[in-house]
Parts: sequence; structure tokens; C-alpha cells
Amino acid sequence: MNESPLSDGEFAASVMAVPPLARRADYTLDPAQNLALIRHIEAGGVRTLLYGGNANLYHVAVSEYRELLDLLAEAAGPGTRVIPALGPDYGKMLDEARILAQTRYRTAMVLPLGGFTTSEGVETGLTRIADTAGMPLTLYIKSENYVAVDTLARLVERGTLSAVKYAIPRDNPADDPYLRRLLQRVPAAKIVSGMGERPALVHLREFGLAAWTTGSGCIAPSMVMALLRAVQSGRSADSAGSADHDTAQRLYDAFMPLETLRNDISLIRVLHDAITFTGLADMGPLQPLLSSTPREHHAKIAQTARTLLALEREFARTQSNRPDTQTTP
Repeated sequence: MNESPLSDGEFAASVMAVPPLARRADYTLDPAQNLALIRHIEAGGVRTLLYGGNANLYHVAVSEYRELLDLLAEAAGPGTRVIPALGPDYGKMLDEARILAQTRYRTAMVLPLGGFTTSEGVETGLTRIADTAGMPLTLYIKSENYVAVDTLARLVERGTLSAVKYAIPRDNPADDPYLRRLLQRVPAAKIVSGMGERPALVHLREFGLAAWTTGSGCIAPSMVMALLRAVQSGRSADSAGSADHDTAQRLYDAFMPLETLRNDISLIRVLHDAITFTGLADMGPLQPLLSSTPREHHAKIAQTARTLLALEREFARTQSNRPDTQTTP
């Protein structure tokens, strides 16, 4: 696991994979299956793993938290940054921050809590959590009502927050006054688009965000990293812009079938079952209070996930055969 200090440039260096968490039939953690999925993601070049909503850390027991942290730290390669979530409520955050303080982690993501919060209370709470954990936090924002822009900017300026995962849904992601106000106060290098591939192109091209979080990229990590590079190249090199835009669009389109199923059925549940259906790893049951997707959806989830994996394997094979990717003996 990467134990070096966080830097702003790191967030643009890799898409943030947000994997599900494998459990055995009795709901205990499954080290072997989690390792299998992590190795697949790393093989595609992804170097940041964020364990949050897709891993259902909303419902993880505090008594299991240290075991989970140790499992992920041991499974991740030396160059892979692991960001565990904590919370979403203050009491759970505080208990987990005390555990994090005893580890080698460098940041943790605060899960969003709907209701029963004020912007001032969030500022006070996150400051104490960061101090208790002994590390800056990554804040996951899903609502404009959670924290005011000025408050959020202060938390970044003080070093309480090292990054923001921005996930406020919009009918048109290009029309986002809150995000524009946020970018007037917080550097784009510290903000990651947090809603998968669907708004990612707009968030990077129109707003200049660093990267995005990906669930489907856990199945197709080589493709999602190529998509990131194509978008970054397309916005920085005018001469290659057209080709990069075309490449980005083709890769983007490949993710949309699974992303559509996730949006239509359940973001967390579809991804969890999709990983199992590909055979990459047996994710086991979803920990309560969640459950598997209804059986009537399984066939289309399986077909869509396997199609994406087939595209990933063909893409990875093609890339490995390119002369500019070959190493000299």
C-alpha cells in the first residue's frame, strides 16, 4: 500500500476505482476474493482504490473496521493508494478515526449523511475527525445542503480536507452553479468527479476536474485508464484533440450499458453482482441492510458485465502488442 504523503498531482494520475467488498456466506470478510479483484484492477494500471459506498461501508461494524483496514493494506500493491471510508454519522466516524490513527493510512473518505446536519456542525465535526485520525480527509458530497461552499473552502485551505469527491447529480452536468462556485475557491486538482463514467467527460473537459471515481472500471481497468488519458490529452493538445476525443468517446460508450443498468436498478447492488457474474471474484452476499439484485435482472447484468470484460481483455491484449508498449530486453 502506498504510504507516501498525498500530493495534488496524484488525483489526476489515476482513476479512483470504487470496488465492492467480498464477503463469505456468513458475512465475514473474504481476503482471497478481495485480493483477486484488487490484482485485476491493479493489472489495468489503476493505482487508487476507494472503499466506500460500493463496498457498503455504511453498514460495516466498528468492531470489524481494523480487520478490514489490515486486509486492504496487505492486499494492495506497494504503489496502490487505498482510501477507506468512515462514517457516515459522527459517532461512528469518531470511533473509526481512533482506529485509523493506529494505521499507516494517509487519508480516509467521509461518507455523506443525509439530514441532521448543519454546515457549521460539519465544519466542527470534520476538523475533530481529521485531528483524531491524524490525517486529512476526503469529503464525499452528494447534496448542496450538506456544506456551504465557503465552509468547504476553509476546510481545504486549513488542510482538514485533501480532496473532494463531487457527486451532486444534475440533469445536465454542464449546468452546475454550485460546482462553478466551488471551483472559484478550491483548486480543480483537489476535486474528483464522484458519479462514475456518465458525467466524467463533462466534469473533466468543462470544469477541469482531476479524475473520476469508477465502479465499472473495476471490470475494465485498462480501458478506464485509457479513457482518462484520452480525455487529458484531448484537453491539453489541440493537434491531437480530434483523435483523442474520438478515442475517448469509443471507450466511454463501452461503459454505458453497465452504467445504465446501475443507474436504473441500483448502483451498489448491480456492480457487486456484476463482478461475481464475470468470474473475476466471488463477491458473496451483500451485507445487510442491502441485498442482491432481484433474480429477474441477473441475466442482463451478467451478459452486460461479461461483454465489458471481453472488451477489456481484447483492449489489454491489443495494447500489450503495440510496439510503443514493448520493453527492450
